[in-house]
Amino acid sequence: MTLTASPTLLPSSVASARTVDVAKVYGSGDTAVRALDGVTVEFSAGRFTAIMGPSGSGKSTLMYCVAGLDSVTTGQVFLGDVELGSLRDNDLTVLRREQVGFVFQAFNLIPTLTALENITLPATLGRRRLDQGWLDTVIDTVGMRDRLRHRPSELSGGQNQRVAIARAVASQPAIVFADEPTGNLDSRAGSEVLGFLRRAVDDLEQTIVMVTHDPTAASYADHVVFLSDGRIVDEMPAPTAASVLDRLRALEGQPAAAASRIGA
Repeated sequence: MTLTASPTLLPSSVASARTVDVAKVYGSGDTAVRALDGVTVEFSAGRFTAIMGPSGSGKSTLMYCVAGLDSVTTGQVFLGDVELGSLRDNDLTVLRREQVGFVFQAFNLIPTLTALENITLPATLGRRRLDQGWLDTVIDTVGMRDRLRHRPSELSGGQNQRVAIARAVASQPAIVFADEPTGNLDSRAGSEVLGFLRRAVDDLEQTIVMVTHDPTAASYADHVVFLSDGRIVDEMPAPTAASVLDRLRALEGQPAAAASRIGA
């Protein structure tokens, strides 16, 4: 389907996301769990941002809410200048399909399709034609040119994740969300995948938001946002693995700070 109202689509010149005073509560009454608590954050265009925090801090919940995969209890989420809460379900589905890319820990590839067919699947489902020049650039960037006819079972874990990255980027989305993209990979394959994500930002001008628990993975990002108890409590530009690890250790040893609004 196509949208009838142009404001529903994210302008191609805008590739950022932001939240305004977002809360996410699961359950009610005495059993209610506040996964996000007044989060205001901006993810800048053309940058690689990592979201980190202790287990249960709300980092995955934040990513899913910003990506439009989960709704917020209160507050607002914007992709570009589009407020997600204002969209009908069908329009939100179209927005996600056409303007958002996803990379998951489990790859989520179709086992009966070749690498190339998996890469082009979102465009096929959306009945859109990919720019061949751009597709070639993406395939070469992730280094899968000689494996395009192979199915997922014939590829290594790192190669499958490279296919997943290519699929996420091939349709030229405004933003790509990656949820623990190296969680199922060994250190060598994980480094390769993180390198490809970094190249997607540097060479393809992509915007990437990654949830990770790994300080080494976070060191590939331009910026790190730290969560604790559902609140943003810190940020770090130009992270290194050592500096991120030190900050995480500090967060695990102290209560969440009062500040919950920070730019990224």
